[in-house]
Amino acid sequence: MSKKLTKQVMVGNVAIGGGAPIAIQSMTNTKTINIAATLQQIHRLEAAGCEIIRISLPDEPSVKAFKQLKKEAQAPLVADIHFRWELAVAAIKAGADKVRINPGNIKDKDGIKKIVATAGLHNIPLRIGVNAGSLSDIIRDSDLANAEKLVVSALESVALIESMGFTDLVISAKTFSVPEALTVYRTLAAKLDYPLHIGITESGTKKSGSLRSAVGLGILLSESIGDTLRVSLSADPVEEVYVAQQILQILELRRFHPELVSCPTCARCDIDLIPIANELEERLSASRAPLRVAVMGCVVNGPGEARQSDIGIAAGKGRGVLFKDGRIIKNVAEENFVDELMKLVQKEKPE
Repeated sequence: MSKKLTKQVMVGNVAIGGGAPIAIQSMTNTKTINIAATLQQIHRLEAAGCEIIRISLPDEPSVKAFKQLKKEAQAPLVADIHFRWELAVAAIKAGADKVRINPGNIKDKDGIKKIVATAGLHNIPLRIGVNAGSLSDIIRDSDLANAEKLVVSALESVALIESMGFTDLVISAKTFSVPEALTVYRTLAAKLDYPLHIGITESGTKKSGSLRSAVGLGILLSESIGDTLRVSLSADPVEEVYVAQQILQILELRRFHPELVSCPTCARCDIDLIPIANELEERLSASRAPLRVAVMGCVVNGPGEARQSDIGIAAGKGRGVLFKDGRIIKNVAEENFVDELMKLVQKEKPE
């Protein structure tokens, strides 16, 4: 996929745009003033591979907590601000690596100027984050289609910030509707050179939201649109990281964990494959080895798929043939499939 080269901005030590790897983001869902709980979640996100973490700052006590969190976090922290410009200024002074604002719900233009001036002074980027649910009154009440409203809001916000002499920007314009999101981001990608933060907002639960995000983000990424992404789920934020990693890996844009190939099973399958595949997937998630691992239930596609994978098992009745790099290693009993595959995985070096 050939990708349009966007302007590069730095969020802490993470590059966004300009040909950098597509960065994975998530957002804490604890009360920010609960420093212990929020810090625990930050560390869990970091351990899962989240590269940029956003934190909501609805009030002054949250900004005070953010300053303490910044001292303890390893990943860059983004302050999420709505309505009150003074909180954005305070967050920048507290050490934010980036601030997300929606100019549509910050009414005081002088306040926006103060945000921009402070961001410039501290050399951090701003994200213009437009959402379908928080448009300005004028745009919301217009006769434009929803996708057009988002585009107009984003472009007007960009023009406003640019008029203040600031161009260290990341742009997002999110909606729940996948067709609308495709229209919006395709339009913004054609009109802007700023890096795009892509996502399907309020996409739903772990199950439905993962599917909605995979469809929407998968299409955009396949068209080389997007420099950083968040999968938004009503779930543990760590789940967002896993889904984002899978989307990028399935599209062969980045590698995070071994890929698992397993058959859907049919009447020819003579092993209890589904729990084997589930256990194997869980154990593979802890590895960073760049491998393709197959566990196949019968002789139709099993030997061929196992040979084509780095490591694989083609099963028969209660047993299977273990392959590595296309060569037969040995026969393995069904109850030992996962352990034998993991022994070979653990010998491989992570990327």
